[in-house]
Amino acid sequence: MFVSSQIFAKTMRITIIGSGNIATHLGAAFKNAGHRIVQVYSRSAHNSALLAYHIGAEAINNIDSINPAVDIFIIAVSDDAIPGIASELAKYDKLMAHTSGVTNLQALLNYTDKAGVFYPLQTFSKTREIDFLTVPLCIEAADETIHATLKELAQSISNNVYDIDSVQRKVLHLAAVFACNFPNYLYGVAQDLLKQNNIQFDLLRPLILETAQKVQEHFPADVQTGPAIREDFKTMDTHLEMLAGEPGLEQVYKILSQGIIKKGKSKYGA
Repeated sequence: MFVSSQIFAKTMRITIIGSGNIATHLGAAFKNAGHRIVQVYSRSAHNSALLAYHIGAEAINNIDSINPAVDIFIIAVSDDAIPGIASELAKYDKLMAHTSGVTNLQALLNYTDKAGVFYPLQTFSKTREIDFLTVPLCIEAADETIHATLKELAQSISNNVYDIDSVQRKVLHLAAVFACNFPNYLYGVAQDLLKQNNIQFDLLRPLILETAQKVQEHFPADVQTGPAIREDFKTMDTHLEMLAGEPGLEQVYKILSQGIIKKGKSKYGA
């Protein structure tokens, strides 16, 4: 369910647990919205210091150095590390929210009743700026009071805030892998094929851009192109012959082509 657009939120005192891609972009967004980042914790002193410097926070690399005078701990660490961090922070009796797409809210509720999820649905790289106002922010909370707090915080940095529960979030994350991570891998496959034949990857950039732009206006199935949707088996056989020395890629080509054909038949009732 869509929550609403950006509003002016009260200033919150935030400590960020983690210093990776999500932590970096969230930290910048919080700072730009006028919130106070109290500390940045990372096991790497270098990484915590680098992020803390850019967002005006104290850098720490010892969890025992946590300053409890905050409104919320944002836990932006690997999924496996979330329970351990939650167990360490529970003694402070403060609101904590993780940013994971697949970890259940229960992972925090095992240690505290002041728990929530603050999941930004976007691909992040430290070296690339993001307009955070456009990023969908998915929130979940242990109770209505926490929901109101997370909603206000989310609306201070994004115009796209949604109520998404743990089950829905896992599906959303899976869909995101198919929509983002797998295509990016395939871009890399295309780059390798071109490089092996002394062809510049730049030739594909307009094609990639047009494909991405089309699905901003249409559903993917409505704009599918290529030999598989046309059932152009002669062209597909030629491609498979070219991939004969790459059994892994040959299998990927077959699986994806068969999926496109099946999807096309389903769409048109064939």
